[in-house]
Amino acid sequence: MPRKPDGKARESRRVRAAALREKAARAERRRRLLIVLSVGIVVAAIIAGITIAVVSSGNGPSRSPAPAEAAIPTTPVKTASGRTTTPPWDAPSDPSARVEAAGLPMLGEEGNVEHIHAHLDVIINGKRVTVPADIGIDQQAQKLSPLHTHDSNGVIHVESPVKATFSLGQFMTEWDLALTQDSIGGLKAGGGNEFRAYVNGRERPGNPAAIEFRAHDEIALVYGPAGQKVDVPSSYDWPEGE
Repeated sequence: MPRKPDGKARESRRVRAAALREKAARAERRRRLLIVLSVGIVVAAIIAGITIAVVSSGNGPSRSPAPAEAAIPTTPVKTASGRTTTPPWDAPSDPSARVEAAGLPMLGEEGNVEHIHAHLDVIINGKRVTVPADIGIDQQAQKLSPLHTHDSNGVIHVESPVKATFSLGQFMTEWDLALTQDSIGGLKAGGGNEFRAYVNGRERPGNPAAIEFRAHDEIALVYGPAGQKVDVPSSYDWPEGE
């Protein structure tokens, strides 16, 4: 007949059983910790991927440009078409059509991605010709080109929702005024008359329609008798903050 375990033996078995249970519990805790760590690594990788995608897309969620934005060419047309008449040259009666002729879209609001100002002087026979207000602005449709004027002070506004370069040729087409290397409107060089273009006081050879707008450029188009003394401006007195 087997002997009953004494008290010491029973206590030893309880200790061993408790140790086994503790070991199993530790193993289970390790297993759960590994699962949590694995999930954390996967989540961190997903977040990192999203962050990289957002940063590479320009600090914001990727989106397709609106149709009007997509219609703005990054390289501008460098020719001009329009009236071949003598001054004065008022703002065109159909601004939207002229903006379309310049290869630009009409926008519902001014853009602020590319936002600069330049100034244009047109000097004919020693006298300044007014550059009208609202070139590139259709008041009736409440739309405007990214290239436009607000006032008749010669300040040209570039306010685009996308990065792009804009040219004098685009602006003159919006104004409905022809511009070539030797003519403006219906005034052509020859017969004792000259036509020259200047940027910041320096003569710019070639077709002035190819001049690209840069911030605070002073552009002057000068037509008149050869040898006539003309005070060609080299800068414009910009208001503070403009």
